[in-house]
Amino acid sequence: MLAELLASLLTAPDAGRAADELHRRLAELNGPPGSVLHVALGVPIEDPGRARALARHLTRTGTGLSAVGVGLALLARVGEPEDVPYLKVLGQVRDLHLIAVQALDAVDPATAALVWLAQRAGAPAVRELVDALAAGAEPAVPRLLESVLREADGLGPEPARRVAEAVRLAELLRTDGVGETWLVAGAGRLLCRMSSVDDYWSQVRLCPAAVDLYEGFVAHAAVLPPTLDHCALLLSVAQELHSGPSHLLAWEPGRREALLGALKSVLERPAWRAVLVDGEGRRAEWARHLAGQPLGGTSGRLRIEPAVLDPQRRGIVEARILIDGRPLVPEAFGRGSADSPESLVDSGALRATAEPREVRLAEAYCTEGCCGALYVTVRRDGDHVVWSDWSRPAAPSLAPPLRELPEYRFDASAYDAELVRAERDHTWTWPARRTARLIAAGLRDRPELLTRWGARLGWAGTDFGRPDLTAVVLKCRTAPTIGRHGEVALWQHIAWYLPEDGTDPEDRAAVALRRLATEDPRTYGEGVAGG
Repeated sequence: MLAELLASLLTAPDAGRAADELHRRLAELNGPPGSVLHVALGVPIEDPGRARALARHLTRTGTGLSAVGVGLALLARVGEPEDVPYLKVLGQVRDLHLIAVQALDAVDPATAALVWLAQRAGAPAVRELVDALAAGAEPAVPRLLESVLREADGLGPEPARRVAEAVRLAELLRTDGVGETWLVAGAGRLLCRMSSVDDYWSQVRLCPAAVDLYEGFVAHAAVLPPTLDHCALLLSVAQELHSGPSHLLAWEPGRREALLGALKSVLERPAWRAVLVDGEGRRAEWARHLAGQPLGGTSGRLRIEPAVLDPQRRGIVEARILIDGRPLVPEAFGRGSADSPESLVDSGALRATAEPREVRLAEAYCTEGCCGALYVTVRRDGDHVVWSDWSRPAAPSLAPPLRELPEYRFDASAYDAELVRAERDHTWTWPARRTARLIAAGLRDRPELLTRWGARLGWAGTDFGRPDLTAVVLKCRTAPTIGRHGEVALWQHIAWYLPEDGTDPEDRAAVALRRLATEDPRTYGEGVAGG
């Protein structure tokens, strides 16, 4: 009903009378403002000029949240620069803030960023920067921006994007003779945070200036001193350009590959190479491994690449799936990362048989129960393996629409060979992670080690906050108890941690498996009761 009403009013010649009619009808309908906005964002616009006239009447003379919200939703689609002053004011109203920012995003991203940050800037340094920008205190901006960029690793993905937009960072990087290392390094840190999947959508794909930001950062990367921090930064940016959401930006043909080549050229300079060769510790090992990977190109139709982030940046390990060289999960899902190599590769989940199997490829960063997951059905069909019957939630309203997913057909021999290669690849692991993989493999080969105790493997990996700690989570039955419905045995989750002790992962895994062969795991883990 509301959609039909809006469609008719959008073509009305008299915007004032149309606005009055909308006010009256909205009062009669008394629907929640969120539902009204959803309809207004989706109603077809046949005459942008008349829709704009109605939107301006509603935003400048409207008397109710729903009516003004309709005007903002329309301006998000047909707004022009002259609407910016009104959108800035309405962006200060709590219930209209987000839709006003969305309308500003379409016409003035820098102002949109300031309005957003004015409401949501958490870090004190960001708040000071926003206040200076809003007040036009230009002399103070460089000092405040430097403070923010030096701590950019602590920003969330959207605050990182908004800071870059608010200060017009892409334009700053185009300035001739940029030599401030804090500015170049800060730009790289913001790009890494923007491309993170720790959000409802990858913010780098929502940033109109993202391509220019990458261009500017890479153009000035050589001014950075060759340190392990800067090696890690260049490698992290390259990793995201290769297989992360940034791969999917609107690149000119060959341009992304050229940027990756330029980053590689910097890292291959003698002083930078020396840092990589001589560095010690897990971060240096991670950097050496990533520097040796063929970032920029892949062979074969299907490629599965474990992606490990800089050890100084907390994050999950995901099995990035590239089909024809393009990262599947950011393009087909976007709400979170791909599942881990242990879940997708080691478990055999992606192995294809004649019996179709539904496989979860990715989960929303906030959990599947909140925002869903990406599923595909895998089956063998003669000389081919087929991925079909996709299942996923719709993209968030502020994100680009998800592309349609086809049925993918892979040569079965090449598909099987890629899975075998991925299963045997331990080069990306570190001792604690390799220990976990070996324990899980041992339990798959000898299931009796757990079944004798009435237990199951939940997962094996490394602790999220302590990556050098091997974590094994088991599900065990508790002793039966008498409840309202008779005797019942609950599942108990046992968290078993194995601290690093300097021994080889193979030896540590063997010791753990021997212990499971002789001792009930309920006696030595950290138990958490469950249903």
